Amino acid sequence: MRTDLIRKAALTAAGLAFTGGAIAGPVTAAFAAESTAKPTSQPQSQSQSQSQSERKGHGERQLGVRYEAQPNFYYCGPAATRNALSVQGKDISVDAMAKEMGTTEAGTNSINDITPVLNKETGKPDAYHSVEISKPDADATQTDRLRADIVKTVDDGRAVVANIAGTSVDTDGNTHSFEGGHYISVVGYRDDGNTVRIADSADANTAAYDITVEHLADWIATRGYATS
Repeated sequence: MRTDLIRKAALTAAGLAFTGGAIAGPVTAAFAAESTAKPTSQPQSQSQSQSQSERKGHGERQLGVRYEAQPNFYYCGPAATRNALSVQGKDISVDAMAKEMGTTEAGTNSINDITPVLNKETGKPDAYHSVEISKPDADATQTDRLRADIVKTVDDGRAVVANIAGTSVDTDGNTHSFEGGHYISVVGYRDDGNTVRIADSADANTAAYDITVEHLADWIATRGYATS
């Protein structure tokens, strides 16, 4: 793995300015939004959430997420990992994962600190591996690989965790900006993976949204993601 993948991924003051500041405390909900509806977050039992992890039609699948917002501005890595693992029915302390990842107020260094935790908690040493998108903008080959990786991982019943930075726009036209870096979970796809579903721990009010895979690839550019 290239050493230039090791980058700081904390939410900086610039990033927080777009999300309204740090999360005051943990917020828990579950969602498995319909692909035809605007993303929402709604409470439901874990068993209900898991029962909605199903293929809804050709080229489409959504995983049930037991969502939890990050409790502070620098826990996006542990929170994204916790939300990703929730699709497997796991409920793991973000504090415990933060300790394993070496998370500090500067954030979690890179996706390489998250992949081993995903493997440990999944119970398989090779369940996940890290993929780097080293260029400032993802090329067609990298975008195609990301699409294929998301489809495979979600079809395996797992979520992708991505380290992103900068600003992107979702399919509803809403802007999401994390100039200092951030971690998110990818928990579903439609249109054969051309559109993907994001679980974002930064703000419970925008916990779920869809984004094109091209926009996501460029959002990940210079960083990386954990995938099956």
